[in-house]
Amino acid sequence: MGTVHARSLDPLPMQGPDLGVHADDVEVIDVEPETKQEVLENKDVVVQRVHIDGLGRTKEDLLGYEIADVFTAKNLIDVMKKSHDAREKLLHLGIFRKVEVVIDTSEGEDALPNGLDVTFEVTELRRLTGSYNTMVGNNEGSMVLGLKLPNILGRAEKLTFQFSYGTKETSYGLSFFKPKPGHFDRNVSVNLYKVTGQFPWSSLRETDRGISTEFNFPIWKTNHTLKWEGVWRELGCLARTASFAVREESGHSLKSSLSHAMVIDTRNSAILPKKGILLKINQELAGYTGGDVSFLKEDFEIQLNRRLFWDSVLSASLWGGMLLPIGDKPTCIADRFYLGGPTSVRGFSMYSIGPQSEGDYLGGEAFWASGAHLYTPLPFRPGRGGFGDLFRMHFFLNAGNLCRLDYGEGPRSHLQKLAECIRWSYGAGIVLRLGNIARLELNYCVPMGVQSGDRICDGVQFGAGIRFL
Repeated sequence: MGTVHARSLDPLPMQGPDLGVHADDVEVIDVEPETKQEVLENKDVVVQRVHIDGLGRTKEDLLGYEIADVFTAKNLIDVMKKSHDAREKLLHLGIFRKVEVVIDTSEGEDALPNGLDVTFEVTELRRLTGSYNTMVGNNEGSMVLGLKLPNILGRAEKLTFQFSYGTKETSYGLSFFKPKPGHFDRNVSVNLYKVTGQFPWSSLRETDRGISTEFNFPIWKTNHTLKWEGVWRELGCLARTASFAVREESGHSLKSSLSHAMVIDTRNSAILPKKGILLKINQELAGYTGGDVSFLKEDFEIQLNRRLFWDSVLSASLWGGMLLPIGDKPTCIADRFYLGGPTSVRGFSMYSIGPQSEGDYLGGEAFWASGAHLYTPLPFRPGRGGFGDLFRMHFFLNAGNLCRLDYGEGPRSHLQKLAECIRWSYGAGIVLRLGNIARLELNYCVPMGVQSGDRICDGVQFGAGIRFL
């Protein structure tokens, strides 16, 4: 973290070289010793000054919120702890490449015997940085190129340009991010983007051009996001063999929506957790702020994880959602829910559960899915304490259903439809955790409850992604 210095007088040696002078011949002169300055763990101290060296374009008032707690320290251990916490906060701002801490005794005319000075030696990020990396989504991968202007206005603002080329999606966008000083978790961002995606399970191609504004803030143990989005959507057929139902959806639409998301996440890892819970609730209302698309969309996700004996983990999850059209227009194929595949109900092909037309899956307006999983170490624990710990055995039981809301009357008929003809599967396999980036699954699946039109993957199925049922 840094170095701690304490100044005191060094004792004279008990014996020295013989200079031919005897002690009796020396005139003894009384000398008043200097006052010792000692900094001890059990003594009270006062932090008199905090310096920040190395600032260039960063405004000092931004950093005052992050280092204020250092002045409240009462002893040396407390000073070291609060200085370390302040260092972590400074790094969390994303504007410094390196932060070092030096704690020393105070000097000067106003220095107290127990006074300390704390110095943060910072190195700012360059004005322009670039990045190149790969990302793994739900059974898809992409290459990402980015340019970033960090701390562009001196108060942790960030301007980012990003280009992504993937197996199913290509996008580029420009975003501006600004946090609230002293409350980095409260921030505002504005995004301009264009996204082109291919959805072969529906023979559909979609191009979105839009702008969005997000406001993120925590409340107690929850994190919230308020978002407005305006997007011009262009839908087209991916192949000449696309069904008439997909061709009907082709064309242009303008969506303007307000959405809210709440998240409670106590898991120790988002990729392969061993303990903790996740609760995520999303609401989206389209049509009341303009556009020609109107609907109310609600969905949720719950996950519970519990560590068992022999380093095994039991996990249970539940997803659900409903899409309600507002007005006489039916819902759009781009707004509906899709189910099935190695990241949701395993044993079925990607998004191949539910209504379909001539082999093209049209999605549904109501769905649910649940899963129970048991993760155990590999037999005989090969590579224990190293590479082998990234692998886990996986036993699972999945179930779910998806349907449209254009039949019957009232919610009772819809709930009855969701409870009928449940698709489910079971199996076992191996999971590989790729750090905190993604995870890979290789499972042997046995699909059950297969309905007419469903596309199954009976046997070995491979999955890659960050969000799994």
